[in-house]
Amino acid sequence: MFEIEVSAAFEAAHFIEGYAGKCSRLHGHNWQVTALVRGEELDALGMLVDFKVVKAELNKILDEFDHRFLNELDAFATDNPTAENLARKIFQRLAASEIFGGSAKLYAVKVHESPNSCVTYRE
Repeated sequence: MFEIEVSAAFEAAHFIEGYAGKCSRLHGHNWQVTALVRGEELDALGMLVDFKVVKAELNKILDEFDHRFLNELDAFATDNPTAENLARKIFQRLAASEIFGGSAKLYAVKVHESPNSCVTYRE
């Protein structure tokens, strides 16, 4: 089994509605996102999937969140923009893209909202 990781970052603000604490106030993060791809078979070049292709697709998704107020986005119309919900939404969008072939499958998305706090989402 092979596993590759591709990371990218974006900056955005949010608040957590209904939270009893500081996170109920507007604040921002330098979000770090890592996509983990797994598979058993390599292509003719000896790659599971090209890092460049995964990073380009991940950046395309993250561009929609970059330098935005997450609470105002349609993606969070019914959900608080928590790290957990963000990880799930990024996973679903990336998994639905057409970049994976052969045995390569998106395994998980990890979202860091700070260097010491992260969440991992997998289906």
